[in-house]
Amino acid sequence: MQEAGELTADTLVTTVMSNLGLHLAMRAAGVTVRTTAVGDRYVLEELRAGDYSLGGEQSGHIVMPALGSTGDGIVTGLRLMTRMVQTGSSLASLASAMQTLPQVLINVEVADKVTAAAAPSVQTAVDRAAAELGDTGRILLRPSGTEPMIRVMVEAADEDVARRLAAGVADAVSAAR
Repeated sequence: MQEAGELTADTLVTTVMSNLGLHLAMRAAGVTVRTTAVGDRYVLEELRAGDYSLGGEQSGHIVMPALGSTGDGIVTGLRLMTRMVQTGSSLASLASAMQTLPQVLINVEVADKVTAAAAPSVQTAVDRAAAELGDTGRILLRPSGTEPMIRVMVEAADEDVARRLAAGVADAVSAAR
């Protein structure tokens, strides 16, 4: 869409759960990424607020407001196939523009999401993990919107590092509950 001049303000709207690899690929392509809370309703709100043309969630909901206000897999598939025909590229070739970083998600059941997330021991664990990751990954700690749990998500260039750091933070959340 960017090459065709259809990506308004060279901006993509996505949620905090989108893979860091997407952010890196978009930065390399000169595309700004606007990040929202999880949920296609938040993506749609940001799309409308900025009059942007493309947004989506990691779950696969892709929204193109010019074509509809909900994620439509058929429309997304048709746009993707059109791009494949226009460029003569395979799906694998188009997908290779983005390298997905290993992402580890651990759900920790808690009695009180706010108290557990704000516990000093949890913040210390998050800070230590973030310091170890530096610019090579990220950590996200967020309460579930629908369940009594905290979601611990870690992305890193190395999956073993992501697993180790996610487990450490999850242990801290579990101890704080």
